[in-house]
Amino acid sequence: MCLAIPGQIIAIVDDANRLAQVDVAGVRRTVNVGLLDADGGGVVQGDWVLIHVGFAISKVDEAEAAATLKLLRGMGAEYEQELEELKASVIE
Repeated sequence: MCLAIPGQIIAIVDDANRLAQVDVAGVRRTVNVGLLDADGGGVVQGDWVLIHVGFAISKVDEAEAAATLKLLRGMGAEYEQELEELKASVIE
């Protein structure tokens, strides 16, 4: 199962390629944030985003991120599998 999972932007690590480091439940990974540039806003450190297959696909506020994480944690094994897949992924 593939889920969109909330993560918080820690830093923009490669502005030219639109890569940012995000924290997802304690797992830090690099994701592409370029899809969020279309609305003219982009992302900055501290923003919350929904991440799917290595791409930030939507900005969300902190309350929505917390509610989504709570719901995902309630899914049990599927959530844990998604975190394991995130740990194994690498974008450089």
